[in-house]
This record gives sequence, C-alpha cells and structure tokens, in this order.
Amino acid sequence: MKIITKEAAIQLIKDGSFVGLAGFVGCAHPETLTAACEESFLKNGHPKNLTIQFSAGIGDGKTKGSNHFGNAGMVKRIIGGHYGLAPRLGELISKNQTEAYNLPQGIVAHLWRAAAGNKPGVLSKVGLKTFIDPRLEGGKLNEKTTEDIVKLMPIDGEEYLFYKAYKPDVALIRASTADENGNLTMERESVITEAFAIAGAAKANGGIVIVEVERIAVKGTLKPMDIKIPGVLVDYVVMGDKDKFLQTNGEYYNPAYTGEVKFPLGNVVPLPLTERKVIARRAAMELKPHCKANLGIGMPEGIATVAAEEGFGDTLTMTVESGGFGGVPAAGASFGATVDAEAMICQTDMFDFYDGGNLDVTCLGIAQVDSFGNLNVSKFGPKIPGCGGFINISQNAKKIVFCGTLTAGGLRETIKDGKLVIEQEGRSKKFVQKVEQITFSAEYAKSIHQPVIFITERAVFELQDEGLVLTEIAPGMDLQKDILGQIDAKVKVAANLKVMDERIFKEKIMGLAADMINA
Repeated sequence: MKIITKEAAIQLIKDGSFVGLAGFVGCAHPETLTAACEESFLKNGHPKNLTIQFSAGIGDGKTKGSNHFGNAGMVKRIIGGHYGLAPRLGELISKNQTEAYNLPQGIVAHLWRAAAGNKPGVLSKVGLKTFIDPRLEGGKLNEKTTEDIVKLMPIDGEEYLFYKAYKPDVALIRASTADENGNLTMERESVITEAFAIAGAAKANGGIVIVEVERIAVKGTLKPMDIKIPGVLVDYVVMGDKDKFLQTNGEYYNPAYTGEVKFPLGNVVPLPLTERKVIARRAAMELKPHCKANLGIGMPEGIATVAAEEGFGDTLTMTVESGGFGGVPAAGASFGATVDAEAMICQTDMFDFYDGGNLDVTCLGIAQVDSFGNLNVSKFGPKIPGCGGFINISQNAKKIVFCGTLTAGGLRETIKDGKLVIEQEGRSKKFVQKVEQITFSAEYAKSIHQPVIFITERAVFELQDEGLVLTEIAPGMDLQKDILGQIDAKVKVAANLKVMDERIFKEKIMGLAADMINA
C-alpha cells in the first residue's frame, strides 16, 4: 500500500477505464477522489471515455457524487441502480451522449460480488416482467445503448434473468482509517456499502484499488474484527479533503449513525391530521407486531411515526437498503444512515436478505399506476430517476402496500368533522390507462400470489385477478366525482364497497396497538 496525493491517484486512471464507485447517496462515497476526477478532466481532458458502475444513487441532486462524471466525453457507458440524485448524468443520457443502463440496485451490488469471485454474472428472478426484462427494455435508457447485458434464461421450466458481470479496472472506495499495511476500518462511516466486493472485483481483473480515508494508523493497531477490507486488496491510499469528507450529504459527523452513542429519541411528535397522516394510518393498519419492514422515502415515511404514536413502533424492525436493521432510518440528505441501529451490515448482504423473501411487508410510494396494477416510479418523460432497490424489495416482500395521494400537483385537502374535504383537485392523475415504464409488474405479483394494496387518502384499491378493485372509500367522498372521475385507469368497484375506518379521520389515537393484541 502506498500513500499518494489525489492528483497522483487520478493519473493512475487511464482513458477508457472501467471504474467502480462505492457510496449510498452521500454516505461512504470517496468525494475527494471523484471531485478530483472531474477537475482533472476539465483541466487536462483526462480521464475520458470511462465506464462507471454504481449500485445505489450517489449524489446530492446537484454536483456531488456521480455528478462529477456528468461531462460530455468523460463517460462512454454508465451502469447504475439509481439516477435521481445525478441530474448531470441524466442530461448526458437524455442527449444520447453516453450509453446507459438502469439495473436493480441489489443486482448491481451482487454483480460486484460475482465479478470478485470470477463468476460470469448473477442469475435472478428480480426484474422479470419489468422494464429490466429484455422482452421489454432490457434496462437500456436511450437509443445509444444497444448491447444486451440482461438475458432471459429458463432453468428447470422456470424463467430467470441473467445479468452479465463486468470487472472494473479501478475501484474508488472510502473508509475511515487505513493502517500502514492498508487494512481499512469504517468506524466513522454511516454505512458499510459494498466496498469489499468492488475492491475484490478490481483485483480479480488485475486492476487497482484506490481508497480515500480520514486518517492513518500504525500497523497492528487496528482490531482484526473491525477491519472491513484487508490491506492485500488495497493499492493506494489518499487522505480525503476535510471539506469533502462528510459522513452524509447533510452532516459532517453524527455519532448516533455509528453506534458510538445512543441518542434518546424522546416522545414522538404526532403528525398533523392531513392527507399524509390519513394514508400513513391506513397503511399502519396493514402492519403486525414484530414484523420486518422496509419503508420507502416520501409518503411512506409517516408510517413509522404513526406506529410509534399508536404504541407499537418499538415492536417493528425497520430496515434500510444500505444495511441498517432497527433504529430510525435517517431521511433527506442523510438517507442511508440509521439512528440507533441495532445492526448494520453491508448493502450486498442486505439485498440477500431482501431477495430471500425475509421482509414481511414493504410500504412504497405511488407515482403512476395503470389499469393492470403495474406501477412506474423510474421514468417520467425526460426524467429518469431509475428503479433503485424498488424492484428487489417489491418483488420479494411477502406483502406490498403502495401509498400516495390519488392526484398530484396543486392538490389541497383538509379533514373536517371526521371527513376528507377536497379544496382543490390535483392537476395530475396518478392512476392512468398505461404506465410509461413498468417498475412493478402486476402480472409477476399475481403469478406468485403476492398481496398488493394501493392506499390513497380517499380510496383503497387491491390487486386482484381481474386487475384493480376499489374496496374502500373515505367518508365524505362522492364515488363518481371524487374517485372514479379522477382516475383514467380502469377499476372494478367491489360489490361490498366499504367506508374507510372512521378513526383514521379523527384527531385522537386510533387504538391500533389494542387492535393488534385482540386480533
């Protein structure tokens, strides 16, 4: 292992190299190194024509993370799990200035491990019947992208997708401490990522591993059980710039993310009684004590607050794709981190947990639903946020609860006298005839008999054999005017259409904990 400057490190990356990137949003990403890549390219024109691969979205929605590669000519191919935080990459993709693929986040994480073990790729059912399936789009994001890197492969009469593994020439990863032998610990990181697998993949290809760290320790002083990556996998170490070595995009260092301290979470501040709380309450009714759950960002985040307010939040085990079990998942700029986690594992292993069907329930957001019950969260016109971990999680959870308002764009609603009142209807309909892209396949869900429910503030739908079925309606709603008139998707109204639980629309506690005990 050799300690070098960031400038010297970037000179080691040859034009045309395949570069593997670690990181989760702003967590454990080598920001000093990726920023230096961009600085060198803008100044000297090198490195150029790179292929980059990353699993989780890496960036801040502006300039950080994978955005540093968003310059014409700098990348020739991108393989990523999520692009929503990298608008500069999105612009290159929309202009056909680079080849680009969107693969499920967990698949990309597992591809690193496959490459590290000299395996040809990953065989999985994840992605079947979605836009990842080569019978649809094969994960390709523009016209410039033509090579098939996902193949349909039948085995013993069952369909699987085969994802080809590519070995990087360079791995850019981050750790907290490196000793003089190159052994790496991550005691000050908020997540572990899949850094070990990326480093292993590069070494399996005869490539180099460049690590950004915060500090150097004397050899033999790091505890063996704390070392996440052994020094034999490390070639070069760069000291991270102080202004770039943040624990997350939102915080320089929070000891509650590492288990260094436990923060008192205090009394839960109840959500105000709005449409968001209505949706969260109805979704919370689908949870059971001691269940293992994953909550998506956005609307589903309120479910944990309702569970805590109702007195059963501490019986749930929340998980985050980045590897956190228990505690409270951080949101916003610190998404990926977990406050007071019970356990933190690497992202690669977490997706083994998800793909293995260990989640009892997942609650995910609604962006666009069609008449068949398909869902789109990955593509909207020129905007391509990508699927992230959505496909891994939604296809393998024992139960799915999709959450969101019925319409969007200027929607204004209030709760009065135990009833929902629509003051201004949203401009955009979320329930459409046909989704722009299939991120969740209703056909696949039905084939594995997976329970799926769609919860909005004014109606509840279920995925049944015949498609979407309206099963519940909020008090105060007119069936035709407020619901059927605001959706373009074809739905069947259940013969025994019910009114949503009236407790959902009142200020006082619902008593869900008692309901669960008596169930």
